[in-house]
Amino acid sequence: MEPQVAVITGANAGVGLSLADRLLTEYRNLHICLACRNEGRAENAQHKLLRRHPGASVSVIIVDVSSVKSVLEAAERIKEKFQKIDFLYLNAGIMKVSSINWSKVLQIFSKDGAKILSTGWGVLNHIDGVTDEGLQEVFATNLFGHFVLVRELQDYLTASGNVKIVWTSSQNANAGDLNYEDVQHRKGREPYSSSKQASDVLSVALNERLNKQGVYSTVTCPGLVFSNLLFGILPSLLWILLLPFLFFMRLFVSNLTCSPYKGAESLVWTSKQRSESLDSRVKYLSNCSVLGKPFIGQEKLRIDSTEADRLYNILEDLYQGFKRRYRDIHPSKSMGTVKATKNIANGYHH
Repeated sequence: MEPQVAVITGANAGVGLSLADRLLTEYRNLHICLACRNEGRAENAQHKLLRRHPGASVSVIIVDVSSVKSVLEAAERIKEKFQKIDFLYLNAGIMKVSSINWSKVLQIFSKDGAKILSTGWGVLNHIDGVTDEGLQEVFATNLFGHFVLVRELQDYLTASGNVKIVWTSSQNANAGDLNYEDVQHRKGREPYSSSKQASDVLSVALNERLNKQGVYSTVTCPGLVFSNLLFGILPSLLWILLLPFLFFMRLFVSNLTCSPYKGAESLVWTSKQRSESLDSRVKYLSNCSVLGKPFIGQEKLRIDSTEADRLYNILEDLYQGFKRRYRDIHPSKSMGTVKATKNIANGYHH
């Protein structure tokens, strides 16, 4: 029987790697494709998975989702490599931080502490950069690169039928931070929140366009996970010292998953649900009980079809502009940032 295929962006560490590990445990006949930017880290992740799951089928495709050019090439390689995709996990993301708002941190011990811990609003002072293609870096990485990937694979996905697209979003998403006149958040101060709100809105738009063709989009949140994103804010030792406090706060805040394994709970859970049963206007949350037992929570998305359609059209116009810019691309040509698909002896081949 032909294996199912799961493509995961940003899968060389953290939630992405734990997701791959857990999917290989859940599914006996599954091929995992790690779609990652860093070749060395991707290959290390590949070898870790194969040590834990001898005989598993794991391959690597190198893609930088912040680069439209890289995504265009990677999409061609995916279509060349696989006859179908069953799960497309849009997990890669960045959060660039300049400093910590300590006055907001101290409010964790106030009546607003639970809300601050669950969303992270106002705790960090965010910064952004600009890519070589002139896009805001957080927007390009967290949202637009994934939109381009979906659009490039769209005909292929609809031909496959019954495909799940799963976004790694965040409860930090805030409608007030997404400005439709400035979707790249060039003038704003919360690029991460804006990009995650945009992924929630875009998921609704994708469902309205693709559900009838057998493609379903879902948004999830892994909760507060100890990952490279967090370790870039505070040293890992400090997070370890905070562990007892975080475990105690699970009495009030259930999304303190802490470990990438538990953070991947909602992403794995969605893979096992009937596509039609997943609510397009619900964010599925990885939560933990006080004793650390994972469970699924839900957050209603207050998104109407008009704003979803508006965002989709803005992104579509930008996408078509890049398509015109790169209209002479040929899939077989090397484009610098994109390298050949990597396989090892037990990788998946047609």
